[in-house]
Amino acid sequence: MEKEYFAHETAVIDEGCEIGKGTKIWHFSHIMSHCKIGEKCNIGQNVVVSPEVVLGKNVKIQNNVSIYTGVICEDDVFLGPSMVFTNVINPRSGVNRRGQYARTLVKKGASIGANATIVCGNDIGEYAFIGAGAVVTKYVPPYALVVGNPAKQIGWMSEYGHRLKFDDNGIATCPESGEKYKLENNSVKKL
Repeated sequence: MEKEYFAHETAVIDEGCEIGKGTKIWHFSHIMSHCKIGEKCNIGQNVVVSPEVVLGKNVKIQNNVSIYTGVICEDDVFLGPSMVFTNVINPRSGVNRRGQYARTLVKKGASIGANATIVCGNDIGEYAFIGAGAVVTKYVPPYALVVGNPAKQIGWMSEYGHRLKFDDNGIATCPESGEKYKLENNSVKKL
């Protein structure tokens, strides 16, 4: 049976992986055993996807990204160049922590900028936006914009990736899509 995805000849794909139709895997990337990768994903050059990682549909992974066991990315997630996830909170070379991997969930539509680090066990909400170089050490709410080390929230983002400016009634409009958002009780939802 002919595969329905593209893998560059230098990519290594271990046995037991499920890879969706239309996915592209580029130079020198390693997809390890028992990963589930959805349709129409794009996995850049020199990416490591560790065993049992789950990627939804249309996940875009830029070059030099490490996605370790315990990570789940829902549909439409963007992982910027050289960003990294961790999977053990207290690693030691002399102590085997396999089986103690913490889970990290990246919800639909979230974007993680270049060189960001996501410390394991800290979920990222829908359409959240993690700035380049940020170090995420706690939960990031849906639509939140976080930057810095440690990452701190400095605003809110639309689903199209624009910073939202709320009026006195707590309403903001995305300048690209025209979609409206409501800020209430320190959380944002699309109207």
